[in-house]
Amino acid sequence: MELDIMPLFEWGLFTEPRPCVVAGPCSAESEEQVMETAKGLREMGINVYRAGIWKPRTYPGSFEGVGTEGLRWMQRVKKEYGLKTATEVAGGKHVAECLEYGIDLVWIGARTTSNPFLVQEIADALKNTDIPVLVKNPANPDLDLWIGALERLNRAGIRKLGVIHRGFSTFEKIKYRNDPQWQVAIELRNRYPGLPFFVDPSHMSGCRDYIREISQRSLDLGFEGLMIESHCNPSAALSDTRQQITPEELNDLLHRQLKVRNQDSDSPQWRDNIDQLRAKIDIIDENILYALGSRMNVSRQIGEYKKSSNVTILQTSRWDAVLAGVIAKGRQYGLPEDFVTTIFNAIYKASVEVQNDIISDKSSK
Repeated sequence: MELDIMPLFEWGLFTEPRPCVVAGPCSAESEEQVMETAKGLREMGINVYRAGIWKPRTYPGSFEGVGTEGLRWMQRVKKEYGLKTATEVAGGKHVAECLEYGIDLVWIGARTTSNPFLVQEIADALKNTDIPVLVKNPANPDLDLWIGALERLNRAGIRKLGVIHRGFSTFEKIKYRNDPQWQVAIELRNRYPGLPFFVDPSHMSGCRDYIREISQRSLDLGFEGLMIESHCNPSAALSDTRQQITPEELNDLLHRQLKVRNQDSDSPQWRDNIDQLRAKIDIIDENILYALGSRMNVSRQIGEYKKSSNVTILQTSRWDAVLAGVIAKGRQYGLPEDFVTTIFNAIYKASVEVQNDIISDKSSK
């Protein structure tokens, strides 16, 4: 379905230019910590202050947030520093309390996005309200699940709606806490160009050393906002110590380290050059499609030959050799191994399906 979305800069929370920033500690831990962090962030120009009130933790006994008391501290942040406030909700009860205490923005966490029952409960609780909602990607790279959450909220009348990309869980050993899989975020942006898009480099990286590079990548892709965890004393934090930075470090990141690029340019030289390059891309894409069509025709011929010779479709040793060969050839052209592997596995899958149709006589029906 089409999403009925209000533009980000009409929400009354953010002003141009990019990036729009939501910052604050992973968790509200004490009134002193909440206020000291808010003071530091206000001095550097942050307008939207985040803090976790309820923390979904893997193991019982871990710090699971201070609960309702933290919402009173957030009220004080609004009153004394004029900051808008934001926190995570994981059910209808959380929504009700946030509305009672005047929270200005809520977001839905990755684990909650993965549960349509909870998303629907939140959507029902938000019905007939005007509070902005940001939806984090589900823990696994399931684009339909992410879109489904957005649709549930939009059906409930939520028009101030956006997303937060925080990466996906993975068993593989990578340098980040969560796998960015930028292609999933790019696909969502392509489907809904007007959808406000934030990136959470704190949760994606899991380590403050990588916050800058992830933030820059998100800005280079044209995403509007960043949600960054900032704590007055990260080393003493009760949750996610390694991924939080001080307000002073955040100030340096935003105003000295990151480069914000324009969405477009009015320069005639830029327009002429980019149009020429895009025309070249169009020709190359057409050639790729022609080559793929030719390859598929050969796969059909192979399928006919296997059928007449009573030979099975799958020839795994042959495919292993083909894949190793194209990976090696791809390196000569500067192509990453995972990129080549993804493309050729998709080609292989399509070829197998074509040959299966031939052997099962589906192609003639």
